[in-house]
Amino acid sequence: MSSPIRLPYFDVLLKLLDQGDPALEQAFGRHVHWGYWPEPRQAKRTPEDFARAAEALSRLVYQAAGVGDGMRVLDAGCGFGGTVASLNNGCSNVHLVGLNIDPRQLDRAHQRITPRTGNTLAWIQADACVLPFKDASFDAVLAVECIFHFPSRAGFFKEAWRVLKPGGRLALSDFVPVSGLLPIIRLTESWSATLGFYGHCDVHCTLADYHRLAAATGFMVSHARDITAGTLPTYAFLRTLARQMKIPNPSAVPETLLLEWTSRLSVLRYRVLGFEKPAQGGCD
Repeated sequence: MSSPIRLPYFDVLLKLLDQGDPALEQAFGRHVHWGYWPEPRQAKRTPEDFARAAEALSRLVYQAAGVGDGMRVLDAGCGFGGTVASLNNGCSNVHLVGLNIDPRQLDRAHQRITPRTGNTLAWIQADACVLPFKDASFDAVLAVECIFHFPSRAGFFKEAWRVLKPGGRLALSDFVPVSGLLPIIRLTESWSATLGFYGHCDVHCTLADYHRLAAATGFMVSHARDITAGTLPTYAFLRTLARQMKIPNPSAVPETLLLEWTSRLSVLRYRVLGFEKPAQGGCD
């Protein structure tokens, strides 16, 4: 079983998880994204603390979508199913769909997550820009720290609009640059093809671009929160973990350092964004 797209960090992560490392299982066995600490100074460099922070970040995203009991929810780019698992544990009478283009991630999620009584779960392999669902199928669509892997943000927004019911919401988290960072981003894209630990990542979309994208699709911006400061302890934890692991990809360290220092310099912001499809009218 292989991924139809190049995801070196998932290749490494899945291999290490298969070897049964308990620290890695605790930290990344459920969620595969950055953590969020309401009080960053209280963060600890432990797998348990990071796992709680990753859960907190997922919670911020689905709260931005107003997810609650009785809803139909699509988690696009669902990873190992951590956000689906969180909703399954906390909500009742929900229909949850985890979608991913990588069958390996879906297989792990399917093996480890069982629906609570009254809830239903489905795992679908598909492209997030070509969703295999009928119009107006969901109350909420989520994309937790993954939209930069999608072939097209505009394509995903159009598909999210289509499958959302009137009044439904799209919520996502993303690394959002200020416009002055774009020349540096373009420079890093000239790196050798042997690099690219995180795979193809489109991090060109500024906050203004997101507002334009929402307007062009028909969404109203319902939520916009900069949580950069609360995510910064992620980097200290990753350094601690990296000292214990052997990562074969040469670009893992420089790419992560670039993310860290552009974030610390406030030119790359970690944002949680929410968009609402009007209950009536709007663009089709």
